[in-house]
Amino acid sequence: MTATALAPLRERYARWLGLDAEQVLADRDEAQQDIRAMQLVLRMERGDPPSWHGAVAAAASAAALLCLDPRSEPGGEWYDAMLAYCTGHIRKVTRRARASQWEAIGELPSVLVEVDGAQVRAVLPGRVDELDKRLAKLQVGGTDAPVDPTPPVPGPGTLRLWIPPEPAMTLGKTMAQAGHAGMIAAALLATADPAVLARWAAAGAPAVAHRAGGPLWDSLVERLADPARAWDERLLAVRDAGFTEIAPGTVTVVARAPE
Repeated sequence: MTATALAPLRERYARWLGLDAEQVLADRDEAQQDIRAMQLVLRMERGDPPSWHGAVAAAASAAALLCLDPRSEPGGEWYDAMLAYCTGHIRKVTRRARASQWEAIGELPSVLVEVDGAQVRAVLPGRVDELDKRLAKLQVGGTDAPVDPTPPVPGPGTLRLWIPPEPAMTLGKTMAQAGHAGMIAAALLATADPAVLARWAAAGAPAVAHRAGGPLWDSLVERLADPARAWDERLLAVRDAGFTEIAPGTVTVVARAPE
């Protein structure tokens, strides 16, 4: 496992954390024909909402596993698409599907992850103006679910995700940010600790999501002021480009990569 396709993301990560809001706005510009996105599809059957924690964790795992799949390695059938995606902004769009729509998505090049009954399929990224019709007809809005009253307990070798209380994000937005965290963790581990990355991937890239209260969140963000020192604790962050819902440069997830 080389995770070669993730190299551009790894090289850009520390610089991206250091940009201010205006620099984030300037940096995010892309020509329309170059815009690519990974689609995260959440199964939402009528009257059966998924677990919030499960959906967020599954999004992180699915995004990471799609990048770490053997087909995303050099020479694999997904490699060119994955490398092109990681060379630009790692945009993600969360959609919802049920019944026959959900079954149809399974025919696309993708990875399926289920956590606590929540099923998420990460679809191989492509140009947004060439989106498969089976994806294009799926709704983006309305992807939400009540937060579980009891958060899960993290196990060993798990990617831990902390979500801030503010700004409030829909489940779909939170899943997209968790997907970014899964990819960043995989990208950093690929050079820092490939043995841990291999074990994590072999275990299904397990993740667990928590909501972080104000003091805890502030402490986590402060520790990320120096990305290199934060990585000594396996801490990493996701900063949003501000395309939807929240302001550019907002830290949306702090995560601890597995050890």
